[in-house]
Amino acid sequence: MAAFALNQQLLCFSNSHSRTTTKPCSAWLLSSKTSVFSIPRKKGRFSLTSCNSQSSSEANTQTAESCVNLGLSLFSKGRVKDALVQFETALDLDPTPREAQAALYNKACCHAYLREGKKAADCLRTALGEYNLKFGTVLNDPDLASFRALPEFKELQEEARLGGEDIGYGFRRDLKLISEVQAPFRGVRRFFYVAFSAAAGISLLFTIPRLFRAIKGGGDAPDLWETAGNAATNIGGIIVLVALFLWDNKKEEEQLAQITRDETLSRLPLRLSTNRVVELVQLRDTVRPVILAGKKETVSVAMQKAERFRTELLRRGVLLVPVIWGESRAPDVEKKGFGARQKAAASVPSIGEDFEKRTQSVIAKSKLKAEIRFRAEVVSPAEWERWIRDQQKSEGVTPGEDVYIILRLDGRVRRSGKGMPDWPQIVNELPPMEAFLSKLER
Repeated sequence: MAAFALNQQLLCFSNSHSRTTTKPCSAWLLSSKTSVFSIPRKKGRFSLTSCNSQSSSEANTQTAESCVNLGLSLFSKGRVKDALVQFETALDLDPTPREAQAALYNKACCHAYLREGKKAADCLRTALGEYNLKFGTVLNDPDLASFRALPEFKELQEEARLGGEDIGYGFRRDLKLISEVQAPFRGVRRFFYVAFSAAAGISLLFTIPRLFRAIKGGGDAPDLWETAGNAATNIGGIIVLVALFLWDNKKEEEQLAQITRDETLSRLPLRLSTNRVVELVQLRDTVRPVILAGKKETVSVAMQKAERFRTELLRRGVLLVPVIWGESRAPDVEKKGFGARQKAAASVPSIGEDFEKRTQSVIAKSKLKAEIRFRAEVVSPAEWERWIRDQQKSEGVTPGEDVYIILRLDGRVRRSGKGMPDWPQIVNELPPMEAFLSKLER
């Protein structure tokens, strides 16, 4: 999680990616004195690391800033409930907007760690709506991956997508930018729709009086059929242009919904064969996930058939992801970080481990590839089911039917179908990982 600092003299950015095993969620730091700048040499996550130097008199003065810093200290020691008290106290001490934003965000992190999704969402909603927190922070922070697997995040994301007043407009603007990149001429088309509709409307305003005169008749009356034809042309043009404008709007909304689904898909968590938990986005350029969703018997048969083509499928980077309908019980996730031993916590990294930095190292990426086998287990099955059902609705498939979904190396949906896949066909369809076509997918 990117860390934020408030101080009175100097602020400093640091590109440190180190994580302690007792800190499940990086915090927003408030410091009162000095900070040290270090400029990152490589692209990565930015964090603000502060170095406090407070006198004893200042330490005894309870302020919103000191409460946040104390809460962070307690949080790092595993005393999450005590940290919550400090963040709540900070909100009661007339904090500045920046201090309130930090207190709310760290409070949400505590609730997320305690699996209190609703309370975490409420804190984030307040920070987003009243203290200018950017939704991209919540969306992209790897340490909030566990919260993003909860239904409460789905609701928060939908509010952001709709651009409601309680959530702000930043996330929807981001979606629109992506949409404009994918459909660059939509704005131009809309301009012409509006311009031609306005021109037809103005022409119709002049044509209607002429039509009345033509109907009344007289020596200087215009030709009735010609005037009626002009009026009909203008009316028809307006109807067609308005229909095209509305159709384009509908397509944009569908595209925004698809982009949102793609983003949600990228954040869904998986457990690899080594018990490492990662988000799907962390496997981009490494595997082609094939999602098998259906009844337990159907999926089991499909998995057994896939074993016959295991070697060829592995050459093509296929990773089987079985999703059993109705199997939405809470996963038994090993507690890690707070109060855990260093070795135990390191053996099962957090869901939100910073993959971007790790992939900058060829060695680290090789280790991840070595951990990927033929099959992965879904974490938060309910969230996986929800995404698959949304995808089924968008494709016109009855939600709950047995389906398979093949993803590209870049994480987007390659194709999908009803029932279970034909493995020989998939072997023939997918190029090997070292092939040129596979490089184009990355």
